[in-house]
Amino acid sequence: EGWGSHAEFLLSCIGYCVGLGNVWRFPYLAYQSGGGAFLIPYLIMLVFCGIPLFLIELGFGQFSGFGTVTSWRASPMFKGIGFGMMLVSFFVIIYYNVIIAYAFFYLFASFTSVLPWTLCNQWWNKAAQCGVSCDTESIRIRSFNMTTPAPPDRVSPSQEYWKYRVLRIDQSSGIDDPGPVLWDLCLCLLLSWIVVFVCLMKGVKSFEYTDRVVYFTATFPYLILFILLIRGVTLEGAGEGIRFYVTPQWERLKDSKVWSKAATQIFYSLGISFGGLLTFASYNKFSQNIYRDTLIVALGNCGTSIFAGFVIFSVIGHMAFKLQLPIDKVADQGMIIGCGDNLKYCDPTGPGLAFVAYPEAVSLLPAPQLWSILFFFMLITLGLDSQFAMTETVITGLTDEFPKYLMHNKFKFTAFICSICFLLGLLLVTEGGFFWFNLYDWYSAYYGLYFLTIFLCLAITYGYGHFFTYPWRFNKDMKLMLGREPNWYYRINWMLFSPGLLVFITLFSIINYSPITLNKQAYPKWADNLGICMSITVAAVVPLYMVYRAILAHYKGESI
Repeated sequence: EGWGSHAEFLLSCIGYCVGLGNVWRFPYLAYQSGGGAFLIPYLIMLVFCGIPLFLIELGFGQFSGFGTVTSWRASPMFKGIGFGMMLVSFFVIIYYNVIIAYAFFYLFASFTSVLPWTLCNQWWNKAAQCGVSCDTESIRIRSFNMTTPAPPDRVSPSQEYWKYRVLRIDQSSGIDDPGPVLWDLCLCLLLSWIVVFVCLMKGVKSFEYTDRVVYFTATFPYLILFILLIRGVTLEGAGEGIRFYVTPQWERLKDSKVWSKAATQIFYSLGISFGGLLTFASYNKFSQNIYRDTLIVALGNCGTSIFAGFVIFSVIGHMAFKLQLPIDKVADQGMIIGCGDNLKYCDPTGPGLAFVAYPEAVSLLPAPQLWSILFFFMLITLGLDSQFAMTETVITGLTDEFPKYLMHNKFKFTAFICSICFLLGLLLVTEGGFFWFNLYDWYSAYYGLYFLTIFLCLAITYGYGHFFTYPWRFNKDMKLMLGREPNWYYRINWMLFSPGLLVFITLFSIINYSPITLNKQAYPKWADNLGICMSITVAAVVPLYMVYRAILAHYKGESI
């Protein structure tokens, strides 16, 4: 199989890398880390870690022409890296499609005469918490004063809709009390997996609508973000929000956590070591110019995050204006991150921004139903691109490894994978499902992914290219494909800076480890241990496979 055109591959990579994290996670981290000050470590990490690792995964996949597992025939001792990539993608697609299900839920709810998250007299509203935030008329007539503190019980109706109508988290006492499956979210999750299955059931090449799907899903979000930016900058108070975004708080650069967050954002947004890039590149022509593609996708992804920041902060400025709050106090009242100090449950870093602040924002715009439909449709297209790539990583990895059994049954195998993931995802759409969602989100691609990327960089640079074969073998492979070897910038990063930064981030994360929480409430010890096992499993397959391969070689009398 192969891509129908170069543009198809390029747009698929852009759609894979530019995802939901660009829309809510990057703006949230920038807000939390001092506005413009966050951009400095973000760009430094992009240069010394993001771009070099992006190229190394594309190059390895394109040269081998195989998926995440079979490509490690190049260095069989490290084949466990391929299994680790496939495993982390499998963990992530289980809960990632739940986010898309949330977006479908909000999309369907947008087809009403009044957006339901703007109401205060519904069964999901808590009278003591709705308070003055619903009295928009009183907000309009009060004089604007940035120093006026908000009432401690001010909670937006979009918050209550998210927690008590969509999640119904108040019906559960914790992660050990999941309760029944919520039928409406279950149907949205089923729809999400049906869409994924239909778009992947015939593979990358033979699916007759693939190019049309890719062209649309990769470009449509930019159109919506551009429209939202034009509308956002015309709102009252938007200038204050944008000024906060672009003005660095230089003292925040002394905080090592800001640097760690910047590195983590680059790491996640580019999708390194998830196996999607390697899988996509394996369908390329042998001589495809991935030097150029790497810069286009990596810089385009970074630019999209920064662009989305302008969209978000223009809306945050307007919300601060309407609520008579300073910019840096809006989140403290639960408007941006979806939680207030007086609330029992909240979601500070997950999808709360997308499903609390954005619905609140579109309700302030003219023709809010139209904006809501466009926005949540955009979220769905952003999520599906990444979901396609990660699901295809699992399918292609196993199909290439066991072609005798799976190559001619790809339709059935794709249906099997989608069905298994749907059934496993049912736990996440129960009354207590958000506790499990938070566990998956926290641990599925955390410590294990760091270790996996370190193994990937060292195995290709030193294992495949130095100690086990001959020096710079990977560079010579790149020259065979593209006519020239990678320049000094890539070499020095592969050999020194990239693995060094990854080791620093990993050690820093371990030293500053804290148990999983939801609104500062710790999970039970067994749940925390379960999450750690999930994360460690991703990395543990690498040394375990190395031991297995060494024993097998010794048994057969082969050279280790």
